[in-house]
Order: sequence, then C-alpha cells, then structure tokens
Amino acid sequence: MRLIIEILLMGAAVAIAAYLLPGVTVENFWAAIIAGALIALANATIGMILRILTFPINFLTLGLMSFIITVLMVLLVDQLMVSFNTQGFFSAFLFAAVLALIQMIFSAFRSEKAI
Repeated sequence: MRLIIEILLMGAAVAIAAYLLPGVTVENFWAAIIAGALIALANATIGMILRILTFPINFLTLGLMSFIITVLMVLLVDQLMVSFNTQGFFSAFLFAAVLALIQMIFSAFRSEKAI
C-alpha cells in the first residue's frame, strides 16, 4: 500500500511541477504518474550507476553532479515518453529543482503524520 501511495505522490509532484513551469508539459495525471515512476526508476538504476562512477567529481562539486544526473534522468524520460515533454536542459533543470522541493514538502507532511 505504501508503494502505491509513493507512486501517486510522485505523480502528483510531477503534475504540480509541470503545471508551475512553462517549459514542461504532461498530458494528463496518468502520464504524470508514469513519468514519475520512470524518473524514480531511472534514478534508482542508471542514476545510481552514474553516481558511483562520478563519485570523485560529485565530492569535489559538493553534490552538484548528483543533481545534474537527476536532470539527465528527466531528459531520458522525456525522450522515452510522448506525453511528457521538456523544452531543453534548462527546463529539465528547473523541473528537477521544483520536483525536489515538492517532494520535500510531501515528505515533511508524511513524517509529521507518522509521529
């Protein structure tokens, strides 16, 4: 049940971020759920491998390389899906930043509820 809630919250975060940013479009909520799941899956697999390989650079840039990898995973999902589009690297960069902020807000509400 928790996995389903996490996927729905990720889809809601993708939909909210796409609504707030002019360079990102998502056709509907189901596309947002699929995009969110694919972004999470790409970050968990390909992103993790890239983070391990770029650890020295990530250490020197104080984690900025990890964020760039997340942006690249958003661009990868953009290429894989027709119903999720970003208008270039800068839009994906802003989308990843807004998505991280929304997820942080969601996790703050979840942790308050658990206490």
